[in-house]
Amino acid sequence: MTTADLCVCTITLARDEHEADLIRRGLQQLSSTGLRVIAADGGSPAPFVQFIRNLPRVSLVAMEGRGLVAQIRAALPAAAALGTRFVLYTESDKAQFFERHLADFIRRAPDADDIGVVLASRTPESFATFPPLQLSAETALAHLTAELTHHPADYSYGPFLLNTALAGRIDLVGDTLGWGWRHFMFGTAARSGYRVTHVAGHYECPLDQRHEDERARVHRMRQLSQSVEGLVLAMTSAGDDRRK
Repeated sequence: MTTADLCVCTITLARDEHEADLIRRGLQQLSSTGLRVIAADGGSPAPFVQFIRNLPRVSLVAMEGRGLVAQIRAALPAAAALGTRFVLYTESDKAQFFERHLADFIRRAPDADDIGVVLASRTPESFATFPPLQLSAETALAHLTAELTHHPADYSYGPFLLNTALAGRIDLVGDTLGWGWRHFMFGTAARSGYRVTHVAGHYECPLDQRHEDERARVHRMRQLSQSVEGLVLAMTSAGDDRRK
């Protein structure tokens, strides 16, 4: 795949200066790639939103409602409307991935017409650098998702390429599904006749994220619950738009 085949969809929410710094670094890296970036902000302070607006090749889109799913429902269709064959979804704070791995991920990603999803998946060695509860939750989720997609992989690192033809299925996702929207898309792609595949890379946990406090543990359990709900939704609603 090449950069001409894709644009970027992302979300932003700077709740404190640490998050703001991570997102600034990430968006600056994305902007420097030359890729077109569509972002939906979830309520960051006005100066930070203005920073985003001033970045070259980064466009902020208005959203209806509040929350993660509302951000995706705004950003994903807007990215798909740019007309590229694929949309790269990523969280905006993954500066380390953008700096070290993004170009290689794009280069190695297959671009056949029957590709629905290409995941950036951690190697076993890099996966092992993440905190214990996160490892347990994401290992279980990987097994459950593979049952639906028939493709064993790490499904929780974050960045993935989505065939633009599938972008409209986000309209089936309710506000409460949260992070489950991602696994809904993976399951929907497979059940709609597209291939789900991955590119393995040494995507280590950033050093400042290896400590797992109570807030982080709750977050991982919530992500697990929402992601399982996303798989259930895919099992009960996918298939209407099967690939011809």
